Amino acid sequence: MTQALRGEPLLVVEDRDGWARVETAYAYPGWVRREHIAGEPDPDWLRPVGADPLEQARTLLGTRYEWGGMTSAGIDCSGLVHMAFRACGRLVPRDADQQEEAGERLSESDLRAGDLITYGPPEGADHIAFWVGNGRILHSTQRDGVDGVVEEAEPAELRERRRALVRLGPDSEVSAGR
Repeated sequence: MTQALRGEPLLVVEDRDGWARVETAYAYPGWVRREHIAGEPDPDWLRPVGADPLEQARTLLGTRYEWGGMTSAGIDCSGLVHMAFRACGRLVPRDADQQEEAGERLSESDLRAGDLITYGPPEGADHIAFWVGNGRILHSTQRDGVDGVVEEAEPAELRERRRALVRLGPDSEVSAGR
């Protein structure tokens, strides 16, 4: 589940009983009420407003956590990564496991501010965070009294679940040809 945002291009794949099966420009499928699809997409939907995804993510500090969310009203961990890159005019995959797969793998010595750390079981990433540096991460989380986008020392329980260190470069981007 994710949010399709106003003005974002959607490809209608199927119509059924007042519902449309759609796919976003970043290849995310879903269903939406047909009446909620209106007009042409905003031609500026991917216009950059910044150059540094980490700095764009910082603009959302304090935003509450919402599973599937992608706005300042509520955002999840991979939505934070997706929207921070999108604010820089870069369209990257939506979910943590997809973002991990799209990224260039790094060693800890190659890690720099703005790179990403994924977390989860061997089967796949279920959480993602920006590396800030000096043992700190920026992410959207919901745990033990923390609800939302925070910059903090990497919690020990996450450090134990580390899967990969990745960098989303130009080859990580999804074609926005919808």
